[in-house]
Amino acid sequence: MEHHETINQLMTEHGTRVLHLAYSYVRNRKTAEDLTQEIFIKCYEKLDTFKGDSSLQTWLYRIASNHCKDYLRSWHHRMIHVSGYLSSLLTGSQASPEIQVMDQAENQELVDAMFQLPMKYREVIFLFYYQECSLKEISDISNLNINTVKSRLTKAKNLLKDHLIERGENDGEPNQESKRKSVKGRIG
Repeated sequence: MEHHETINQLMTEHGTRVLHLAYSYVRNRKTAEDLTQEIFIKCYEKLDTFKGDSSLQTWLYRIASNHCKDYLRSWHHRMIHVSGYLSSLLTGSQASPEIQVMDQAENQELVDAMFQLPMKYREVIFLFYYQECSLKEISDISNLNINTVKSRLTKAKNLLKDHLIERGENDGEPNQESKRKSVKGRIG
């Protein structure tokens, strides 16, 4: 398969997921779109270096993750105020409008809590839940030992639970047990 065909296939199959991954780092739709284009250009240029040690998807996500981290360390990023919401990227269900609004509010609360996490935990949570990567794939993408990935995922889930439960307590929720069950159902 030629480079052009391979890149077209990657863009078709993984373009939206790479965009979501980039967004999880920068939290700005336009910047994430720009980074996504840069990532696929970089993949096209580096396609000859793909050795087949991992899946093409894992290779693509590693490039995307590293490119986003490089961007966050760059001077350009430090000069720009990063803002936005991931909920615009999340799809709603076909439920009634009332349920959709409640689901959207819960999703936004979860997304906001996720963005409060340090990057090392946010990355693992995003790859596991939003990109549905396996622990092995996350290990390959992030260049971390699989046990480190497991411990970061556990720590991130606990931090999210604590944050959401604390937020519920501050909102004056009357029934904290139902809040804990709700949080446990959303995070696992």
